[in-house]
Amino acid sequence: MKLAIIGTAHPYRGGLSAFNERLAKEFIKEGHEVVIYTFSLQYPSFLFPGKTQYATESAPQGLKIIRCINSINPLNWISVGLKIRKEGFDAAVFCYWMSFMAPCMGTIARMLSKKKTKRIALVHNMLPHEKSILDILFPGYFVRSIDGFTAMSEVVKKDIHKLGGKNKPITLTPHPLYDHFGSILPREEAVKTLHLDSNYRYILFFGLVRAYKGLDLLLEAFG
Repeated sequence: MKLAIIGTAHPYRGGLSAFNERLAKEFIKEGHEVVIYTFSLQYPSFLFPGKTQYATESAPQGLKIIRCINSINPLNWISVGLKIRKEGFDAAVFCYWMSFMAPCMGTIARMLSKKKTKRIALVHNMLPHEKSILDILFPGYFVRSIDGFTAMSEVVKKDIHKLGGKNKPITLTPHPLYDHFGSILPREEAVKTLHLDSNYRYILFFGLVRAYKGLDLLLEAFG
């Protein structure tokens, strides 16, 4: 099949980029042709909670990644959607994770040919952990533009139902384990590489430090 993945990817960093790139590699391994369409502007800088949106490592080998989506420009959404439409993909996989992206992804999906391209949403979160007014205004617009869904938890599946996806096909597939971190190192070698004192015990916390992630509970439990 000829597949498009619409979502975050290199040069943006984080688990979502890693997920989409790993998904693309698996599709390619199965013999499909894959193009990832990612953002030229993902978040305006004042909306991003961390220090930088960008990865420091090189682009992944063997993947075609096109930076063209501006998350806040409606005219761009239409032009990108029409551009993807011309490519005649068999399916477009929209990797969705937050309400802010619903207008952008929903508009791109509407530009695709319903006869030629199946529009699939791979949903990490239908509604974000940190609530906002956007959760009332935008997600339903995205749900109505999609032909079928893959939800990664029962909660996400229920949210899709509530937002208008009840009569559309939904597959529940729990989030897989990441396998892109490389080989496991012996503890002594890892500690030495990280320039840490081997006499201490450590816990690794991955991700942005946000209130809902429970880092405070982890520190309390570790103490």
